[in-house]
Amino acid sequence: MYLLKDVSIYFRPDTLGLMFLMLTAAMWIMDLIYSIEYMKGEKHRKRFYLFYVLTLISMCGICMAGNLITMYMCYELMAIATLPLVLHEQTEDAIAAGKKYIFYSVGGAFLGLVGFFFIYVYGDTLNFTPGGVLNTVRLAGHENAMRVVTLLVIIGFGSKAGMFPLHGWLPTAHPVAPSPASAFLSGNITKMGVFVIIRYLYYLVGADLIKGTWVQYTFLGLTVLTIVMGSMMAYKEQVFKKRLAYSTVSQVSYALFGIALFNRIGLIGGLLHVIFHSFAKNTLFEVAGAVILKTGKKKADDYKDMARYMPITMCCYTLVSLTLVGIPPTSAFLSKWYLATGSLETELSVISWLGPVALIISALLTAGYLLSITLKAFFPGDEYDYPCLEKKEPGKYMLIPMLIMSVLSVMMGIWAEPVMRVARLIAASIL
Repeated sequence: MYLLKDVSIYFRPDTLGLMFLMLTAAMWIMDLIYSIEYMKGEKHRKRFYLFYVLTLISMCGICMAGNLITMYMCYELMAIATLPLVLHEQTEDAIAAGKKYIFYSVGGAFLGLVGFFFIYVYGDTLNFTPGGVLNTVRLAGHENAMRVVTLLVIIGFGSKAGMFPLHGWLPTAHPVAPSPASAFLSGNITKMGVFVIIRYLYYLVGADLIKGTWVQYTFLGLTVLTIVMGSMMAYKEQVFKKRLAYSTVSQVSYALFGIALFNRIGLIGGLLHVIFHSFAKNTLFEVAGAVILKTGKKKADDYKDMARYMPITMCCYTLVSLTLVGIPPTSAFLSKWYLATGSLETELSVISWLGPVALIISALLTAGYLLSITLKAFFPGDEYDYPCLEKKEPGKYMLIPMLIMSVLSVMMGIWAEPVMRVARLIAASIL
C-alpha cells in the first residue's frame, strides 16, 4: 500500500522486531490475566479492554514495521490508544494526567517527524537497513544538520522512554491509571521509545555518523543524568505507584545508555535490560495494584507488616526488587554487568568511569527505595502494634502472573543463554 510514490506501508519483522514483539505480547497476556480480577469492580470495563487491545495492535505494528513511515504511524496510533487508559478513572487528576500524557506524546512524536523528512531527503530508502540508509554523496556538507536533527529525534522519542527532559508524564500518568494499564505503560510502552531510537540510530542514520561526536556525548549525558535523577526522585517519593514511575524513568535509561555507547557489549546490555526490566516492573505495578485493591493503601509507609497480610504478594515484590537492584544471580545483574563493561570499553574517557559510577549510585538508591519496603513489610519492629491478622491475598488471576514473572526474573539470570543468544545476534547484525 502506497501513501505517495516512494512512501509505502510496509511490514517486515526481523530479529529485533520479533524480540520486542514477543516481549510485548507476553507481558500483555500477563497483565490481561491480572486485569480479570482487578477490573471486576471497575466501571467502563468494555471501553478499557477495547483500548487495551488497540494498544497491543499498535505496538505489534511498531515492532513489525519495515520502514520509518509505517513505524511512525503505528507509534502515533499507540499514543492515541493509550490515552483512554490514562483517562479511565475520569477524575480531575486523571484528566490532568491525560492532558499531560498526550502533550508529551504528540510533542515528542513531532520532534521525531523532523527526522522522517531528513531521512527522506538524504537517505536511499525509508526501509530499515542495518548500518543505515544515508547517501553520503547527497549528505555531503549537511552532516552537522543531520546530527542536530538526530538529537531532536532522540529527545522526541526519548519522551516515551522517560528520558530527561521529557520524562514528566510518567510520574503523573502512572498513579491515576488502573494498575494493569500502569504495568503495561511502565513495563512495555516505554520500551517502544527505546525500540524506535534503536531503529532510527542503527537502521537509518547509522552509528558511524554519530559515534564520537557531540551528539553521542549529549545522548550519553542525558541518559546518565536520567539514571541518577530518576533514582533520587524515586527515593524521596512516598506515593508508591509514583515511586515506581520514577524508578522507570531511571531504569529505562539504563537501556538507552547501552544504546548510546555504540559498542557491541553496551548494546547487548541495553537489549537485555529491556527484557529484564519489563518482567520486573510489570510485577511491581501488579503488586501495587493488589495492595491498593485489597487494603486501599497507596503510600510506601503503609506497607509496614504487609507480609503478614499478603505474604505471597510481598515475596514476589522482594524477588523482583532484588532483580532491579542487580543482585546476582538475578537477571538484571547480567544486563548491568554488560552495561558497565561496555562503558569501561568505550573510547570516551569521561564515560568510561562516569557510566559505572552512575550505575552503582543508581543501584544503591534502588536498594534504598525498594528494599526498604521489604524490610518494613517483613520486619516491622518490636514496637509495632500488631493488629488482628487477616489474610488479604488477591485471587489466582492476580497471583499467577505475579508468580510467573517473579520466578522468571530470577531464572533468566541463571539460565540466560537463550536470551543472550538473541541479544548477541541483534548486536552482531548492526555493529
